[in-house]
Order: sequence, then C-alpha cells, then structure tokens
Amino acid sequence: MAYSEDAELAELRRRRLRQLQDMQASEVVNAQAYAQQEAEMQRREAERSEILRRILTTEARERLGRIRLAKPDVAAAVEQQLIALAASGRLQRAVDDATLRALLERIAPDRRDIKITRR
Repeated sequence: MAYSEDAELAELRRRRLRQLQDMQASEVVNAQAYAQQEAEMQRREAERSEILRRILTTEARERLGRIRLAKPDVAAAVEQQLIALAASGRLQRAVDDATLRALLERIAPDRRDIKITRR
C-alpha cells in the first residue's frame, strides 16, 4: 500500500513539474515575442521621427510637438499625412510653420461654438 502511494505521489510530482516547465517555457516564448514586438515598434518610431525631422523646419516641429501634447490624435493624423506626402514625393521643400498651420486647419475638426443663454 505504501509503495502504490509513493508511486502515485511520484507520478503527481512528475506531472506537476512538467506543467511548471511547460508554463515557464511558454512565458519565455511570450517574453521573447513581446521583446521583438517592442523592438519593432521602437524601430518604426525612430524611422518616423527621422522622416519628420527631415521634412519639417524647426518651428514646425515645435508646433507639432505642442499639438501632440494637447491633441495626440490630431498630431498623429498630421504626421501620417506628412509622411504620406513625403513618401509620394509631393513635398519639394521642408514644411514650414505656415504650411503646417494650413494643413492643421484642413485636418483639425471644426470647433464648436458653445453659447450659453441665461433666462
């Protein structure tokens, strides 16, 4: 009776050890996949920053940075459009502040006027 209990206990221990090893192996694989994904995102962001640095003047970069702080979605849309224009070759010169403002006016959502009437 003691021998069968020991054999069962040993089998349970082997199973549990195998489960733990499988879980650990899957965690390592997940961590590696996450690290690769993170590295790819950083590479894309660096590439994006480099393209924007080349196509924007200093003043335009500063304005876009301030917009990114206030309205990240608008800044992302402007950046995407600028990169698309540069990739298609439709930008002959660096985008200055005035050109960026004109682009922002076209992309930015219409402002709503809020009127409060008192009775």
